[in-house]
Amino acid sequence: MLRLDRYLLREFAQSIFAVMVVLLIVLLGGAFADVLQDVARGKVPTELLLAQLGLVFVKWLPLMLPLGVMLGLMLAVGRLYRDAEMHVLASIGVGPGRLLRPLLLVGAPIVIAVGLCSLWLAPLADSLSQRMIDAASRNLLIAGLEPGRFTELPGGGGVIYIGAWSGDSREMRRVFVYRQDEARFRVTTAEDGLLSVAGESERHLRLNDGFEVEGPLQSGRDYRLLRYEANELRLPEQTARRRSDDVELLSTPALLADARPAANAQLHFRIAPPLLTLAFILLAVPLARSQPRQARYGSLVVGFLMYLLAMFLTLLGTEWLEDGKLPSIAGLWWLLLPLLTVAFVLYTRDGRMRRPRRMAA
Repeated sequence: MLRLDRYLLREFAQSIFAVMVVLLIVLLGGAFADVLQDVARGKVPTELLLAQLGLVFVKWLPLMLPLGVMLGLMLAVGRLYRDAEMHVLASIGVGPGRLLRPLLLVGAPIVIAVGLCSLWLAPLADSLSQRMIDAASRNLLIAGLEPGRFTELPGGGGVIYIGAWSGDSREMRRVFVYRQDEARFRVTTAEDGLLSVAGESERHLRLNDGFEVEGPLQSGRDYRLLRYEANELRLPEQTARRRSDDVELLSTPALLADARPAANAQLHFRIAPPLLTLAFILLAVPLARSQPRQARYGSLVVGFLMYLLAMFLTLLGTEWLEDGKLPSIAGLWWLLLPLLTVAFVLYTRDGRMRRPRRMAA
């Protein structure tokens, strides 16, 4: 590898790495806020917070990496223009076309990584996340109950307290359950209880030898006291279950064999990120061209707006495919192919000298 290629490769890689670190920190903060909101609403168990944070982070990577590589390359190439290094390179016959080799050396692994994340890792993370939530939904209370501690019921519908577990950890001793709805509350106590699971998500708590008090949440005297020998309570659902044939949970090979419009839309949505990354890599060089006294970050704003426009059209096109407003054969190629063509043309024409006009006789 020539010394010039090594220098440019190092400059590109350092700038991309710095931008990626900042964007990934922002992405991590957004993912944490999203998961924390689901935990607060009772959609995700508390003990799955860190696991869900990592899976959501992986799911969002294909949407953030294209922006990071474009901004990183634009900063690196813009610095070369500001420090007059590009003018020096042009004086010795090294134009923007000569940057293609180091550009592809640093960009090709990123395109491959985006493709792996979009086509394989992101749907795998989404499917694994849903399986973890479903498994926790079936045994959430057994996994989370500790003797002498109040535990919130799934969905925030009340609390449950147990005094002790039996020797085989199947039966509860000295059970207290508080539930409420829009108008009334119920307090149930029992000497012992047993948690059972019916089907995939229905959980029932069978209580023996206890009392139940029911009354209004607001003012009133409509109270009821019930003593029972056996009482079965159905615990609220933790979250709405996603169907097993949800296109977002299917693998990419499964989408290829699925004829539904939603599956075709999801397939093109996964194909788009690596191609968008390649287009943004080619666009970074002509967009970063600047004059000595030009605004330093003006081109970055243009690049960011182009990224937003491309992502907006990607999401809009996916919705159109899912609703049948676009033919399945069109996919997202109406966006990707013109964008790649424009990026290639702008890159090849960048820095080309115009032919002088002939003066009229």
